[in-house]
Amino acid sequence: KTNRNDNSSRFGKYMDMQFNYQGDPIGGIITDYLLEKSRVVYQMEGERNFHVFYQLLRGADSTQLSALKLSRAADNYTFLNQSGCDRLDTVDDAQEWAEMQEALGVIGFSKDEIDGMFRIIASILHLGNVEFDAFVEAGQNCSRVKGSEAVEAACAVLGCDQDKLEHTLTRRHVVTAREKVVKPLKVDDARIARNALCKAMYSRLFTWLIERVNECIEVANKKTKRRTIGVLDIYGFEIFQENSFEQFIINYCNEKLQQIFIELTLKQEQDEYVREGIEWTNIDYFNNAVICDLIEKKGGILSVLDDACLRPGKTDDDTLLGFMNRQQVICSHPHYESRTQNKYLTDRTLPRNAFRLVHYAGSVTYAIDGFIEKNKDTL
Repeated sequence: KTNRNDNSSRFGKYMDMQFNYQGDPIGGIITDYLLEKSRVVYQMEGERNFHVFYQLLRGADSTQLSALKLSRAADNYTFLNQSGCDRLDTVDDAQEWAEMQEALGVIGFSKDEIDGMFRIIASILHLGNVEFDAFVEAGQNCSRVKGSEAVEAACAVLGCDQDKLEHTLTRRHVVTAREKVVKPLKVDDARIARNALCKAMYSRLFTWLIERVNECIEVANKKTKRRTIGVLDIYGFEIFQENSFEQFIINYCNEKLQQIFIELTLKQEQDEYVREGIEWTNIDYFNNAVICDLIEKKGGILSVLDDACLRPGKTDDDTLLGFMNRQQVICSHPHYESRTQNKYLTDRTLPRNAFRLVHYAGSVTYAIDGFIEKNKDTL
């Protein structure tokens, strides 16, 4: 659930729908894009995590919940209780759980596959409840798991060794050309590592799920003659009260799609009319290539972001914003706005820890917080 839609998919997909020469559907292939992994660990006020978490808690029987070390109350889990919203008037989680179980059976998932899938979902909820204490050892700031209940439950569900999991959550392994170095993580870094693990687990489960669906719906005989209709279903342009890295990437994708539309539908068609001497009414349009260049060209926003992520030492989001505001390609661009520019020094609608892009669909203010961590997506 988002604040605009009770059933938003939060991922993009391209579907090849395949038909025989009588026009009957015979199969297809799904390709997924841009899963909003950050939703697994954080939701804005009034929003929900992915539906499957609530469906599991409210639809599974008591025996299954006991085996997964879960209770029915969503409030007991950090990844579900941050937004103040865990129920929807328009959604019956228990009913949708039953429908999902039926669908998994129809597609051909085995009992072991279904069991393994929900073990991973349950373990993500348990890992979200893992907290850390700080301590100092040999002059270094370190962290350790606080309490044992959540991590014990996660290990029991996953079937992994508790000591190894705690070691993984509180230490980082750095591999160089000559050696492998183990470094302790501070408490904040341990939380980031925990969240990265949970996002990666959900993302890989999601990818596997789509691969299994494709195995079921793809045309078995590759030599079968067929016609294909391709359908792209992706996020629309997003302008929220708070916009972060996810909205930046989604809106960049929409800029690129708009550019393709302009190039293929407007520019090329009108150029062809001119060449053929056809009388027509000229259609004025804004060519958004300049905005795409601001984001993707050398010296643009993505280039500066990648460079900041690769810099040695600690580079935080405020430092990244400083780099952007000093990069001539960015700060002099007419579609980029920042409080460091004379024109916006007193603009209170533009926070100091943010920048604003004038997209083809409207102006969007992006909070810089989280850009580096989300771009690195380090596991």
